[in-house]
Amino acid sequence: MTAHSKGEGYIIEMIPVGNVVKVSAIDPVTLREVSIVGPKTASKMDLQQTAVRKLQYVLNKEKGSNNNTRPAGSASKGGIIV
Repeated sequence: MTAHSKGEGYIIEMIPVGNVVKVSAIDPVTLREVSIVGPKTASKMDLQQTAVRKLQYVLNKEKGSNNNTRPAGSASKGGIIV
C-alpha cells in the first residue's frame, strides 16, 4: 500500500498477462478504481507508483482541482501525463 493523504492507503492489485502486468489501484474511501498496463520487466515499485499517480489524478479531477503535471504552455493533445 502507498500512503494516502488521509493516512488510509491504496489497494494495489497486480495481474500478469503474458508479457505485461495489469496494475489496478483502488481508493478505499471513494472506491474509485483505475488501471494501467505496463511491461513485465518494469519494477514493481514503478508500476505501483504510476497506478497511484493516475488514481490521484482522477480523484483530483473529480474534485474539480486539475493538478496535472503538464508543463505550462504545452498544447493539450489528450491523454494523461502521470
